[in-house]
Amino acid sequence: MCGIYGILNLETNNSPGAALLSRMGRSVSHRGPDDEGVYCGRGIALGMRRLSIIDLAGGHQPISNEDETIWVVCNGEIYNFQELRDQLLAQGHIFRTKSDTEVLVHLYEQEGLEFVKRLRGMFGIALWDATRARLVIARDRLGKKPLYVWRGTQRLIFASEIKSILESPEVPRQMNLAALPEYLSLGYVPAPFTLFEGIEKVLPGHLLVCEKGKIHDQEYWDVRFDLIERHTEGEWIERVRETFLTAVKLRLISDVPLGAFLSGGIDSSAVVAAMARLTNRPVKTYSIGFEGDDQFYNELPYARIVASEFRTEHHEIIVRPEVAELLPKLIWHMDEPIADSALITTYLVSRLARESVTVILSGVGGDELFGGYRRYLSDNLQGYYRKMPGLLRKRWLPAAFSRLPQDRHSGWKNNIRYATAFLRAAEQDSVSRYASYVGVFSPDLRDRIMRAESSLGTSETLRHYFSRCANADGLNQLIYVDMKTSLPDDLLLLTDKMTMAASIECRAPFMDAELVALTSRMPSGLKIRGFSMKYLMKKVFQPWLPPSILQRKKRGFGAPVGSWFRKDLDFLVHETLSVRQILKRGIFDPQVVQEIISAHRSQRSDHTDHLLALISLELWSRIFLDGLEWQHVHTSPEAVADHP
Repeated sequence: MCGIYGILNLETNNSPGAALLSRMGRSVSHRGPDDEGVYCGRGIALGMRRLSIIDLAGGHQPISNEDETIWVVCNGEIYNFQELRDQLLAQGHIFRTKSDTEVLVHLYEQEGLEFVKRLRGMFGIALWDATRARLVIARDRLGKKPLYVWRGTQRLIFASEIKSILESPEVPRQMNLAALPEYLSLGYVPAPFTLFEGIEKVLPGHLLVCEKGKIHDQEYWDVRFDLIERHTEGEWIERVRETFLTAVKLRLISDVPLGAFLSGGIDSSAVVAAMARLTNRPVKTYSIGFEGDDQFYNELPYARIVASEFRTEHHEIIVRPEVAELLPKLIWHMDEPIADSALITTYLVSRLARESVTVILSGVGGDELFGGYRRYLSDNLQGYYRKMPGLLRKRWLPAAFSRLPQDRHSGWKNNIRYATAFLRAAEQDSVSRYASYVGVFSPDLRDRIMRAESSLGTSETLRHYFSRCANADGLNQLIYVDMKTSLPDDLLLLTDKMTMAASIECRAPFMDAELVALTSRMPSGLKIRGFSMKYLMKKVFQPWLPPSILQRKKRGFGAPVGSWFRKDLDFLVHETLSVRQILKRGIFDPQVVQEIISAHRSQRSDHTDHLLALISLELWSRIFLDGLEWQHVHTSPEAVADHP
């Protein structure tokens, strides 16, 4: 696990500045505290910071081939490197290390640009072919590892994190106003956009090939849902279980201690169960919980059931509202604002785990593969909804639910929130309906708060990916769009940045390429059966997991910030989103912002995501646009009082 970065001169063969490369490396030292390496050639400079996981002594990067005409830096892990290494040795290639990264240069020698299709892992790769004067930048299929580029007229700069790119004085620190509506709509910035003018995300499953002053973007992989296979339910259970066990086994390859995140949900519990079957030592598990009135998100009781079942070496941390003081630091690590409270919990549990392990396994991705989100029930709900009398479904029900209190931190109030969202979107087209389930600001509210009518409407990113899977059935359309948007640009990005902030490597068995391909060929009826989510997945893990885990209701992995915004963090809401501050920033209508705050405080509506999106954006602006060090961005009551 590393942070990689580099500079390519597009018009000259002059060596890029070593001083800039050094600054780029220091800015991501948290990604690789164990080692540092650089390569400077004609028109190219590559750098990396290394967190040593495999071949601790010999895995120094950059790594070259025998005659040093090909150089590579890699952030991530290639899980099938042993198999590839054996094949390459048989073909006459000579290896100097036992590192998985060295496989890349020889595989490229053997197969050219097709090399990336052979890789089973998570990665951001930069490979320099000196003979061709060609730079190849590659990102893994699902976007588990981040990778960014800035294209100037004379230079291309790339890095695992945006803050590295910003070390160059050529790169302006300007907000990408064209991406702001997408951020407000989704609560994150979808690829290829970032909220920085001129900086882009490399798309998952894509290569950038830079040669002869030109840059070509090539897609080398996409998930397919048009190859549905027919097997008995029992055969599917065995195939999924076997593939999952292989995925976990591959991710246990490490020369350093490893453990697992454990929320007590079916996904993380399945990972722990598989690890317990594949290792002869107690699994180290790490969980997070809450005290007092904030029990809706508290999953410790379930985590303890699983920890007891598999006799793990269990560790816990209790989170309190004071963790809001961490927000500036976490936004700095994220590089962009995000409306997802899981950044707090993920960072804290990662910091806890780093005290005893260097590698952690996570259950992220299980919902996307097996149908675990409530929004996946929408097609089935639509069938019942359409049978209702028009006056009831269009007027009476929406009016009745709009008068009821909503709060995601309460069981029945949260159900009202979901029902209201469904009714509000039920008459819309499928794309707009999906957007209303996953989005933050509706198009109307977004346009009101921005004081201008946007031409965006529903997110263009969502519409683009719906059009790419038009031939799939309704459920697989939703899964495909999730895999292309919220999974890489929210969940996986957040997981990477927050674990790397604690200098710990996170591996996600559910995101294994072979498992993803297998589930994409599975009939939808095995993912959602009636109103039962994760139907087949529960069958797969039924022999392993207690009934209380298999049958528990879905919970998001986040913090009760909506409740905190009404009480302990009320000061933060009013300081960052005051009329004075909103007018100073000059982007939003302060009256609309105050309406949102008032409605959330009174529980007329749940505006947790709206408030978190706006607060996150303001903190990001102070750090990256105003130039404040994150340590000087004040979020404690005392500091806010001292710095009006």
